[in-house]
Amino acid sequence: MKKKILTLILTSLVLTGCAMNASSSSEASAKVITAEEAYQMMQEEDDEIVVDVRTADEYAEAHIPGAILIPNESIANEEPKLLPDKDARIMVYCRSGNRSAQAAEKLIKMGYTNVYDFGGIKNWTYETESGEWIE
Repeated sequence: MKKKILTLILTSLVLTGCAMNASSSSEASAKVITAEEAYQMMQEEDDEIVVDVRTADEYAEAHIPGAILIPNESIANEEPKLLPDKDARIMVYCRSGNRSAQAAEKLIKMGYTNVYDFGGIKNWTYETESGEWIE
């Protein structure tokens, strides 16, 4: 009887240890939200950084007011200079959602902790403006 109890306890500890290792090794990922959720967040608080990850020409054509331009292709191994705070709420978008997903995951891998991907500007039914990016 004691042997069965000891075996049960050891098995339980091994399984618990495996579960803890599996959950602690899982990588963080960006939070995927809708354009509507992003808009609501922007209305409720003003501490977010909205990042357009399209090209400069696409940005000049139309962008979300207040958005900064950091093209997806420029996000590599170095932290973008315009994003010094890794804990800031960063909200990324592109044209259709593909580049924003890529950029969001790259930022997460660099250690940014509060990244939201709200897809493409084609789903943005709110105000936009045109004009070139001036850093």
